[in-house]
Amino acid sequence: MAGVIIFSLLVLLFVILSLRERVHQGYLREKDWEFIGEAKASRVSQALTNLIGVAGGIYLALMIFVTFLELQIPERISFGRISLEPLAAISILISLIQPYFLKVVNAWKRL
Repeated sequence: MAGVIIFSLLVLLFVILSLRERVHQGYLREKDWEFIGEAKASRVSQALTNLIGVAGGIYLALMIFVTFLELQIPERISFGRISLEPLAAISILISLIQPYFLKVVNAWKRL
């Protein structure tokens, strides 16, 4: 039971950190359109939409890759009492890491 709670809290922490970085990156890229007066989504909702979209795209790419190569992967992977689909877990993990990877790449380009 404690393992499930710790795992859930870690996942929540990673999601929050990833969303925070996505909001920061979106803030740096975005122009100020406030003077037009149009309603628009908040930065957090845009970051969450981006996170889900990236995870979904990675999941589809992994599914196509696994199907094309006819790889045999387990349907579920268990970590104690938590059972996950491997491709979904990998896609979410990659999408959580993605904004930090972009930060490293951008820093590397500036050198």
